[in-house]
Amino acid sequence: MKRRFCLPLAFIAAVSLLAGCTAEPAQSGQTNPVLNQSFDQDKISMEAVEGNSRFAFDSFKQLDKEDREQNILISPLSISTALAMTYQGAGAATKEAMAGVLGYTGIEDAKLKESYRNLIPYLNGLDDKVELNISNSLWVREGEEIKQDFLTANKDSFKASVTPLDFSKANAPDQINQWVSEATNKKIDKIISSPIPSDTIMYLINAIYFKGDWAEQFDSKNTVKAQFRAGNGGTNEVMMMSRTGNVEYGKGDDFQAVRLPYGSGKAAMYCILPEKDQTINDFIATLDTGRWKGIKESITERNEVNLQLPRFKLEYGIKNLNDSLTALGMGEAFTDKADFSGIGDDVCISRVLHKAVIEVNEEGSEAAAATAVEIRPTSAAEPLAFIADRPFLFVIADDQTGTILFMGKVYEVK
Repeated sequence: MKRRFCLPLAFIAAVSLLAGCTAEPAQSGQTNPVLNQSFDQDKISMEAVEGNSRFAFDSFKQLDKEDREQNILISPLSISTALAMTYQGAGAATKEAMAGVLGYTGIEDAKLKESYRNLIPYLNGLDDKVELNISNSLWVREGEEIKQDFLTANKDSFKASVTPLDFSKANAPDQINQWVSEATNKKIDKIISSPIPSDTIMYLINAIYFKGDWAEQFDSKNTVKAQFRAGNGGTNEVMMMSRTGNVEYGKGDDFQAVRLPYGSGKAAMYCILPEKDQTINDFIATLDTGRWKGIKESITERNEVNLQLPRFKLEYGIKNLNDSLTALGMGEAFTDKADFSGIGDDVCISRVLHKAVIEVNEEGSEAAAATAVEIRPTSAAEPLAFIADRPFLFVIADDQTGTILFMGKVYEVK
Protein backbone atom coordinates (compact mmCIF):
# COMPACT_ATOMS: atom_id res chain seq x y z
CA MET A 1 0.00 0.00 0.00
CA LYS A 2 1.33 3.43 -0.91
CA ARG A 3 1.18 6.15 1.68
CA ARG A 4 1.82 9.86 1.33
CA PHE A 5 3.66 11.76 4.02
CA CYS A 6 4.28 15.51 4.32
CA LEU A 7 6.00 17.56 7.02
CA PRO A 8 3.96 19.67 9.47
CA LEU A 9 5.22 22.95 10.92
CA ALA A 10 6.98 21.11 13.71
CA PHE A 11 9.29 18.15 13.90
CA ILE A 12 11.09 16.14 16.54
CA ALA A 13 14.66 14.96 16.11
CA ALA A 14 15.59 12.32 18.66
CA VAL A 15 18.77 10.56 19.61
CA SER A 16 18.31 7.07 21.00
CA LEU A 17 20.55 5.99 23.86
CA LEU A 18 21.58 2.51 22.78
CA ALA A 19 23.11 -0.14 25.03
CA GLY A 20 26.89 -0.13 25.24
CA CYS A 21 29.92 0.05 27.48
CA THR A 22 32.92 2.23 28.19
CA ALA A 23 34.49 3.48 24.98
CA GLU A 24 36.72 6.14 23.50
CA PRO A 25 34.63 8.19 21.05
CA ALA A 26 36.43 9.32 17.92
CA GLN A 27 34.87 12.11 15.91
CA SER A 28 35.99 14.25 13.01
CA GLY A 29 35.16 17.91 12.75
CA GLN A 30 35.91 20.93 14.84
CA THR A 31 38.14 20.86 17.90
CA ASN A 32 36.29 19.90 21.06
CA PRO A 33 38.04 18.61 24.20
CA VAL A 34 35.02 16.47 25.06
CA LEU A 35 35.65 14.34 21.97
CA ASN A 36 38.73 12.89 23.63
CA GLN A 37 36.96 11.97 26.87
CA SER A 38 36.10 8.43 27.83
CA PHE A 39 32.64 7.64 29.16
CA ASP A 40 30.74 4.90 30.95
CA GLN A 41 27.25 4.61 29.54
CA ASP A 42 26.05 2.77 32.64
CA LYS A 43 26.60 6.01 34.56
CA ILE A 44 24.22 7.98 32.36
CA SER A 45 21.17 8.36 34.58
CA MET A 46 17.98 7.32 32.81
CA GLU A 47 16.14 9.42 35.40
CA ALA A 48 18.02 12.49 34.18
CA VAL A 49 17.45 11.58 30.52
CA GLU A 50 13.74 11.12 31.19
CA GLY A 51 13.72 14.42 33.08
CA ASN A 52 15.28 16.13 30.07
CA SER A 53 12.60 14.57 27.88
CA ARG A 54 9.81 15.87 30.11
CA PHE A 55 11.38 19.31 30.01
CA ALA A 56 11.66 19.06 26.21
CA PHE A 57 7.92 18.58 25.76
CA ASP A 58 6.93 21.00 28.52
CA SER A 59 9.09 23.79 27.11
CA PHE A 60 8.08 23.10 23.51
CA LYS A 61 4.38 23.21 24.41
CA GLN A 62 4.86 26.45 26.32
CA LEU A 63 6.67 28.06 23.39
CA ASP A 64 3.91 26.87 21.07
CA LYS A 65 1.40 28.78 23.20
CA GLU A 66 3.48 31.91 22.67
CA ASP A 67 4.28 31.43 18.98
CA ARG A 68 1.22 29.68 17.65
CA GLU A 69 1.40 31.06 14.12
CA GLN A 70 5.08 30.64 13.37
CA ASN A 71 7.72 27.96 13.01
CA ILE A 72 9.44 26.86 16.21
CA LEU A 73 12.83 25.23 16.55
CA ILE A 74 14.67 24.55 19.79
CA SER A 75 17.34 22.23 21.11
CA PRO A 76 15.90 21.07 24.44
CA LEU A 77 19.25 19.48 25.27
CA SER A 78 21.04 22.80 24.79
CA ILE A 79 18.60 24.59 27.09
CA SER A 80 18.67 21.79 29.68
CA THR A 81 22.47 21.69 29.69
CA ALA A 82 22.91 25.45 30.11
CA LEU A 83 20.36 25.48 32.94
CA ALA A 84 21.90 22.35 34.52
CA MET A 85 25.22 24.19 34.59
CA THR A 86 23.51 27.09 36.37
CA TYR A 87 21.68 24.63 38.66
CA GLN A 88 25.04 23.69 40.17
CA GLY A 89 24.93 26.98 42.09
CA ALA A 90 21.27 26.98 43.09
CA GLY A 91 19.97 26.50 46.62
CA ALA A 92 16.81 26.32 48.69
CA ALA A 93 13.51 27.11 46.94
CA THR A 94 15.27 28.24 43.75
CA LYS A 95 16.94 24.86 43.39
CA GLU A 96 13.70 23.03 44.15
CA ALA A 97 11.81 25.00 41.50
CA MET A 98 14.53 24.49 38.88
CA ALA A 99 14.61 20.77 39.65
CA GLY A 100 10.87 20.57 39.13
CA VAL A 101 11.01 22.34 35.77
CA LEU A 102 14.09 20.51 34.49
CA GLY A 103 12.84 17.09 35.63
CA TYR A 104 15.57 16.58 38.23
CA THR A 105 13.42 16.27 41.36
CA GLY A 106 14.68 13.38 43.46
CA ILE A 107 17.97 13.04 41.56
CA GLU A 108 20.99 13.47 43.81
CA ASP A 109 23.43 16.19 42.80
CA ALA A 110 26.32 13.76 42.48
CA LYS A 111 24.29 11.45 40.26
CA LEU A 112 23.20 14.30 38.00
CA LYS A 113 26.77 15.56 37.60
CA GLU A 114 28.04 12.06 36.91
CA SER A 115 25.31 11.60 34.30
CA TYR A 116 26.27 14.74 32.38
CA ARG A 117 29.95 13.86 32.76
CA ASN A 118 29.25 10.72 30.73
CA LEU A 119 26.31 11.80 28.57
CA ILE A 120 28.12 14.63 26.78
CA PRO A 121 31.11 12.58 25.56
CA TYR A 122 28.77 9.70 24.75
CA LEU A 123 26.66 11.89 22.46
CA ASN A 124 29.72 13.51 20.92
CA GLY A 125 30.94 10.07 19.89
CA LEU A 126 27.51 8.66 19.04
CA ASP A 127 28.15 7.64 15.43
CA ASP A 128 31.25 7.83 13.25
CA LYS A 129 28.95 8.74 10.37
CA VAL A 130 27.27 11.62 12.23
CA GLU A 131 28.90 14.82 13.45
CA LEU A 132 27.55 15.84 16.85
CA ASN A 133 29.51 18.36 18.91
CA ILE A 134 28.34 19.63 22.30
CA SER A 135 30.41 22.41 23.86
CA ASN A 136 30.10 24.44 27.06
CA SER A 137 31.73 27.62 28.30
CA LEU A 138 31.61 30.13 31.15
CA TRP A 139 32.52 33.78 30.63
CA VAL A 140 33.17 35.74 33.82
CA ARG A 141 33.47 39.51 34.11
CA GLU A 142 37.03 40.35 35.15
CA GLY A 143 37.24 41.04 38.87
CA GLU A 144 34.09 39.11 39.81
CA GLU A 145 34.38 36.49 42.55
CA ILE A 146 32.71 33.23 41.47
CA LYS A 147 32.81 30.38 43.97
CA GLN A 148 35.47 27.82 43.11
CA ASP A 149 33.25 24.78 43.77
CA PHE A 150 30.81 26.05 41.15
CA LEU A 151 33.54 26.55 38.57
CA THR A 152 35.03 23.14 39.35
CA ALA A 153 31.65 21.40 38.95
CA ASN A 154 31.17 22.95 35.52
CA LYS A 155 34.70 22.17 34.40
CA ASP A 156 34.53 18.58 35.62
CA SER A 157 30.97 17.50 34.79
CA PHE A 158 30.22 19.69 31.76
CA LYS A 159 33.77 20.07 30.39
CA ALA A 160 33.17 23.82 30.35
CA SER A 161 35.95 26.24 29.62
CA VAL A 162 36.15 29.26 31.95
CA THR A 163 37.31 32.59 30.52
CA PRO A 164 37.68 35.89 32.44
CA LEU A 165 36.72 38.78 30.17
CA ASP A 166 36.49 42.54 30.41
CA PHE A 167 32.78 42.95 29.62
CA SER A 168 33.17 46.72 29.34
CA LYS A 169 35.24 46.45 26.18
CA ALA A 170 33.38 46.93 22.92
CA ASN A 171 34.71 43.66 21.47
CA ALA A 172 33.74 41.49 24.47
CA PRO A 173 30.51 40.23 22.83
CA ASP A 174 32.50 39.49 19.67
CA GLN A 175 34.80 37.16 21.60
CA ILE A 176 31.87 35.24 23.07
CA ASN A 177 30.07 35.12 19.72
CA GLN A 178 33.23 33.90 18.02
CA TRP A 179 33.30 30.94 20.40
CA VAL A 180 29.64 30.20 19.58
CA SER A 181 30.34 30.48 15.86
CA GLU A 182 33.22 28.03 16.05
CA ALA A 183 31.25 25.62 18.25
CA THR A 184 28.33 25.61 15.78
CA ASN A 185 30.44 25.41 12.62
CA LYS A 186 29.50 29.02 11.80
CA LYS A 187 25.78 28.25 11.76
CA ILE A 188 25.11 30.63 14.66
CA ASP A 189 27.28 33.71 14.67
CA LYS A 190 25.59 35.70 17.43
CA ILE A 191 23.95 35.00 20.76
CA ILE A 192 25.16 38.04 22.76
CA SER A 193 24.43 41.60 21.63
CA SER A 194 26.56 44.67 22.24
CA PRO A 195 26.94 46.28 24.67
CA ILE A 196 26.89 43.71 27.47
CA PRO A 197 24.63 45.07 30.26
CA SER A 198 26.71 46.77 32.93
CA ASP A 199 25.30 44.54 35.69
CA THR A 200 26.02 41.22 33.93
CA ILE A 201 28.68 39.24 35.80
CA MET A 202 28.71 35.93 33.93
CA TYR A 203 27.43 33.97 30.92
CA LEU A 204 26.98 30.21 30.91
CA ILE A 205 26.75 29.02 27.31
CA ASN A 206 25.99 25.73 25.63
CA ALA A 207 26.38 25.16 21.90
CA ILE A 208 25.38 22.13 19.83
CA TYR A 209 26.22 21.31 16.24
CA PHE A 210 24.71 18.37 14.35
CA LYS A 211 25.29 17.15 10.82
CA GLY A 212 24.02 13.80 9.62
CA ASP A 213 23.42 12.20 6.25
CA TRP A 214 20.31 10.08 5.83
CA ALA A 215 20.98 6.36 6.01
CA GLU A 216 18.95 6.29 2.80
CA GLN A 217 19.14 9.55 0.92
CA PHE A 218 16.59 11.12 -1.38
CA ASP A 219 17.39 11.30 -5.08
CA SER A 220 17.37 14.97 -6.10
CA LYS A 221 16.02 13.92 -9.53
CA ASN A 222 12.76 13.06 -7.78
CA THR A 223 12.44 16.45 -6.08
CA VAL A 224 9.66 18.49 -7.66
CA LYS A 225 7.67 21.64 -6.99
CA ALA A 226 4.62 21.07 -4.82
CA GLN A 227 2.14 22.97 -2.64
CA PHE A 228 2.50 23.09 1.15
CA ARG A 229 -0.59 24.07 3.15
CA ALA A 230 0.52 26.30 6.00
CA GLY A 231 -1.10 26.32 9.42
CA ASN A 232 -2.94 29.57 8.62
CA GLY A 233 -4.66 28.01 5.60
CA GLY A 234 -2.45 29.57 2.96
CA THR A 235 -0.39 27.59 0.46
CA ASN A 236 3.27 27.95 -0.45
CA GLU A 237 5.26 26.40 -3.26
CA VAL A 238 8.03 24.15 -1.93
CA MET A 239 10.56 21.71 -3.31
CA MET A 240 9.17 18.33 -2.30
CA MET A 241 11.61 15.44 -1.92
CA SER A 242 10.25 11.96 -2.42
CA ARG A 243 11.16 8.30 -2.40
CA THR A 244 9.19 5.08 -2.41
CA GLY A 245 10.27 1.89 -0.72
CA ASN A 246 10.99 0.60 2.75
CA VAL A 247 10.31 3.23 5.40
CA GLU A 248 9.95 3.01 9.17
CA TYR A 249 6.32 4.08 9.41
CA GLY A 250 3.72 4.32 12.18
CA LYS A 251 0.11 5.35 12.55
CA GLY A 252 -2.21 6.16 15.43
CA ASP A 253 -5.77 7.40 15.75
CA ASP A 254 -4.77 10.99 15.01
CA PHE A 255 -1.31 10.88 13.45
CA GLN A 256 1.11 9.31 11.01
CA ALA A 257 4.83 9.15 11.75
CA VAL A 258 8.07 8.12 10.09
CA ARG A 259 11.52 7.53 11.45
CA LEU A 260 14.35 8.66 9.17
CA PRO A 261 17.69 7.40 10.49
CA TYR A 262 21.03 9.09 10.04
CA GLY A 263 24.34 7.34 9.50
CA SER A 264 24.38 3.90 11.09
CA GLY A 265 20.96 4.45 12.66
CA LYS A 266 21.73 5.55 16.22
CA ALA A 267 20.24 9.00 15.56
CA ALA A 268 17.09 9.71 13.59
CA MET A 269 14.58 12.39 12.70
CA TYR A 270 11.00 11.52 13.58
CA CYS A 271 8.41 13.38 11.50
CA ILE A 272 4.87 13.39 12.88
CA LEU A 273 1.87 14.41 10.80
CA PRO A 274 -1.48 15.03 12.57
CA GLU A 275 -4.67 13.97 10.82
CA LYS A 276 -6.20 16.61 8.56
CA ASP A 277 -9.02 17.41 10.98
CA GLN A 278 -6.58 18.33 13.78
CA THR A 279 -4.44 21.46 13.85
CA ILE A 280 -0.74 21.22 14.53
CA ASN A 281 -1.14 23.35 17.68
CA ASP A 282 -3.90 21.15 19.09
CA PHE A 283 -1.75 18.10 18.46
CA ILE A 284 1.30 19.65 20.13
CA ALA A 285 -0.83 20.34 23.22
CA THR A 286 -1.26 16.56 23.66
CA LEU A 287 2.45 15.76 23.66
CA ASP A 288 4.25 14.38 26.68
CA THR A 289 6.73 11.58 27.30
CA GLY A 290 3.99 8.94 27.37
CA ARG A 291 2.56 10.12 24.07
CA TRP A 292 6.08 10.25 22.59
CA LYS A 293 6.72 6.67 23.68
CA GLY A 294 3.47 5.57 22.03
CA ILE A 295 4.40 7.30 18.77
CA LYS A 296 7.79 5.59 18.68
CA GLU A 297 6.30 2.20 19.52
CA SER A 298 3.84 2.52 16.63
CA ILE A 299 6.68 2.61 14.09
CA THR A 300 7.73 -0.50 12.20
CA GLU A 301 9.45 -1.01 8.87
CA ARG A 302 6.92 -1.05 6.04
CA ASN A 303 7.42 -1.54 2.34
CA GLU A 304 6.14 0.48 -0.60
CA VAL A 305 5.69 3.66 1.43
CA ASN A 306 5.48 6.83 -0.68
CA LEU A 307 7.43 9.31 1.44
CA GLN A 308 7.28 13.01 0.56
CA LEU A 309 9.11 15.61 2.61
CA PRO A 310 9.86 19.23 1.70
CA ARG A 311 13.34 20.67 1.67
CA PHE A 312 13.34 23.36 4.32
CA LYS A 313 15.36 25.74 6.44
CA LEU A 314 14.24 27.07 9.81
CA GLU A 315 15.74 29.73 12.05
CA TYR A 316 14.27 30.53 15.46
CA GLY A 317 15.45 33.19 17.87
CA ILE A 318 17.32 34.76 19.44
CA LYS A 319 14.44 33.89 21.77
CA ASN A 320 14.24 35.14 25.36
CA LEU A 321 13.02 32.15 27.38
CA ASN A 322 12.36 34.00 30.65
CA ASP A 323 8.57 34.09 30.25
CA SER A 324 8.38 30.45 29.17
CA LEU A 325 10.53 29.22 32.06
CA THR A 326 8.58 31.39 34.50
CA ALA A 327 5.32 29.90 33.24
CA LEU A 328 6.76 26.43 33.80
CA GLY A 329 7.55 27.26 37.43
CA MET A 330 11.08 28.61 37.84
CA GLY A 331 10.23 32.30 37.99
CA GLU A 332 12.01 32.83 41.31
CA ALA A 333 15.37 32.28 39.57
CA PHE A 334 14.86 35.61 37.75
CA THR A 335 14.04 37.65 40.86
CA ASP A 336 15.77 39.19 43.87
CA LYS A 337 14.54 36.19 45.89
CA ALA A 338 16.74 33.81 43.89
CA ASP A 339 19.23 31.69 45.79
CA PHE A 340 22.34 31.07 43.72
CA SER A 341 24.60 31.17 46.75
CA GLY A 342 26.66 28.41 45.18
CA ILE A 343 27.73 30.93 42.51
CA GLY A 344 28.15 34.00 44.68
CA ASP A 345 26.32 36.32 47.02
CA ASP A 346 23.07 37.90 45.85
CA VAL A 347 22.93 36.89 42.20
CA CYS A 348 20.11 35.75 39.92
CA ILE A 349 19.44 34.85 36.30
CA SER A 350 18.92 37.93 34.16
CA ARG A 351 18.03 36.26 30.85
CA VAL A 352 18.03 32.86 29.17
CA LEU A 353 18.59 33.31 25.43
CA HIS A 354 18.23 30.60 22.77
CA LYS A 355 18.77 30.38 19.03
CA ALA A 356 18.46 27.39 16.71
CA VAL A 357 18.79 26.76 12.97
CA ILE A 358 18.30 23.73 10.74
CA GLU A 359 18.51 22.80 7.07
CA VAL A 360 16.96 19.60 5.71
CA ASN A 361 17.64 18.41 2.17
CA GLU A 362 18.09 15.29 0.06
CA GLU A 363 21.41 14.41 1.70
CA GLY A 364 20.44 14.83 5.35
CA SER A 365 20.20 17.50 8.03
CA GLU A 366 22.46 20.15 9.50
CA ALA A 367 21.41 21.88 12.71
CA ALA A 368 22.87 24.05 15.44
CA ALA A 369 21.71 25.68 18.65
CA ALA A 370 23.09 27.92 21.36
CA THR A 371 21.78 28.82 24.81
CA ALA A 372 23.14 31.62 27.00
CA VAL A 373 22.27 32.05 30.68
CA GLU A 374 23.04 35.59 31.80
CA ILE A 375 23.79 36.16 35.51
CA ARG A 376 23.47 39.50 37.32
CA PRO A 377 23.43 40.71 40.94
CA THR A 378 20.06 40.84 42.68
CA SER A 379 18.79 44.35 43.51
CA ALA A 380 21.38 45.64 41.11
CA ALA A 381 22.14 49.28 41.76
CA GLU A 382 21.23 51.51 38.86
CA PRO A 383 24.26 53.23 37.29
CA LEU A 384 24.65 56.66 38.87
CA ALA A 385 23.17 59.39 36.70
CA PHE A 386 22.09 63.00 37.11
CA ILE A 387 19.87 64.07 34.24
CA ALA A 388 18.44 67.55 34.75
CA ASP A 389 15.57 67.20 32.34
CA ARG A 390 12.93 68.61 34.72
CA PRO A 391 12.69 71.55 37.19
CA PHE A 392 15.58 71.75 39.62
CA LEU A 393 17.17 73.95 42.28
CA PHE A 394 20.64 75.41 42.13
CA VAL A 395 22.84 77.08 44.69
CA ILE A 396 26.10 78.98 44.23
CA ALA A 397 28.01 79.01 47.48
CA ASP A 398 31.34 79.87 48.97
CA ASP A 399 32.55 76.56 50.34
CA GLN A 400 35.17 78.16 52.56
CA THR A 401 32.73 80.09 54.74
CA GLY A 402 29.49 78.49 53.63
CA THR A 403 28.08 81.75 52.37
CA ILE A 404 25.31 81.24 49.85
CA LEU A 405 25.85 83.64 47.00
CA PHE A 406 23.01 82.75 44.70
CA MET A 407 20.02 80.39 44.88
CA GLY A 408 17.55 79.65 42.15
CA LYS A 409 14.87 77.39 40.74
CA VAL A 410 14.85 76.40 37.11
CA TYR A 411 11.21 75.84 36.30
CA GLU A 412 11.38 76.22 32.53
CA VAL A 413 14.20 76.46 29.98
CA LYS A 414 13.65 78.19 26.64
